[in-house]
Formats: sequence, C-alpha cells, structure tokens
Amino acid sequence: MTDQDVVVVIGGDADTCAVVSAALPSTVVCTLEDVAANDNVPTNLWCFVDWLLPEISGLEMVRQLREGPPTLRSHITLVLDEDSAEMRRRALRAGADDYLPGPFSAAGILERLQRYKIGRGATTGAPPRIASGELIVDQEAHRVRWRGQRVALSPGEFQLLAHFLQNPDRLFTRSGLITALGKADHMVDKRTVDVWIGRLRRSLVAQGVPDRLRTVRAMGYVFDSLEQDMGSSREI
Repeated sequence: MTDQDVVVVIGGDADTCAVVSAALPSTVVCTLEDVAANDNVPTNLWCFVDWLLPEISGLEMVRQLREGPPTLRSHITLVLDEDSAEMRRRALRAGADDYLPGPFSAAGILERLQRYKIGRGATTGAPPRIASGELIVDQEAHRVRWRGQRVALSPGEFQLLAHFLQNPDRLFTRSGLITALGKADHMVDKRTVDVWIGRLRRSLVAQGVPDRLRTVRAMGYVFDSLEQDMGSSREI
C-alpha cells in the first residue's frame, strides 16, 4: 500500500464497496484483511464500522481496531444503529473518532469522506508545508516530523494539527473547530472535540513532541506559538 487514502468498509456488502471505489478513483477501498496482510501500513487509513456485524458488535470491532498495530492510527467512524446521545458516548468510549447516523450505506460513507475532503484535493488552497520550530507538517506528503523524526498520527489527528499550525495563538471554540474541519455541527457532539484534542495530545507527547495545545476553560483551545510562554499551564 502507498500514501494514498485507504478506506476500509467493515460491515458493508460488495456493492457498498464498489460504489465507494467508483466514486473515489484515487482512493483505495479494501478489506480489513488486506490491511492486516500488508507490511506497509497506509498513512491515511479511514475505517467505517457498522454497529451490527455478523460475529461481534461494532463497538467491539472499534476496540480491536484501536488496539491493533495496523489500524492503531486509523480514523474510525462507527455507523450508529440509531442516533442517540448514549450511542454517541458509547462509540467514543470504545475508541471511535467519529460517528455517523445509520443505516450503513455507501451514500453515508461518501458524504462523510467528502466532508473530510478525501479524494478531492484536501490541501487545495492550503500551504503544502507548515513549520512551527522543529515541528513540520507536510500536507502534500501527509507527514509530520519533529526534529527530523517521523511522527505517526491518525488522519483526524493530522487534520487537526495542520489546522492549529496554520492558526497559532488563536482561540477556537469547539463549534469553531467542528466547522473548520468540515464536519456537520448537527452530527458531531461538542464533547467529541475534547476526544479529538485528547488523542492528539497523547499522540504528540508519546512521540516526544512538546504539548503546545492550551485549554481555555469554558471557551475552547489554542495552539501556542514558540513565542508564548512554554512553561505556562495547559489550562487557564
């Protein structure tokens, strides 16, 4: 596999995969077995999981994807059996990055992928390379480096970090981040943003990147530039 966007459909039939593949010719649509059997884990891996699967629950599948090395950094969307606050919370607790009201369909997957700008030039109009000190985001290659070393991020974490680096020292509300990342406000709970931020922080810190994300209580989040006081608290 390459650095192309790779979409894994878990729970859909062959027709669902065929429709998604035909609509996104520059994107690889494959099975989970294809990913597991390949030595080169794709950089941009997007998993869509149905709530109801033949052998295990969608929630359990999400947990396994979040723990398995090939899909650890993937962006996981769980397609809900019904759209309720409780199901949304359960999806996030299981490890999903996002959720999508059912039923599971090619149309729903394509709509969400288009919101992520997959297959239609995600970096158009954005600087291909953004640097903040020794932290570098290359949007064309979809790579992050810190002091020359590769930093592994999920597609969602990459998108969030790139947005913050393009807008340092600027306060973003949770609603503002949902809008800026191209996600539908009525479909994404604001608590989901806290999950996104938490995962990005943990991924960066685990790989030696200093935490420059600052929580502004009851308001939102700021990515501090190098000029800011790096010794200050991460929450104010």
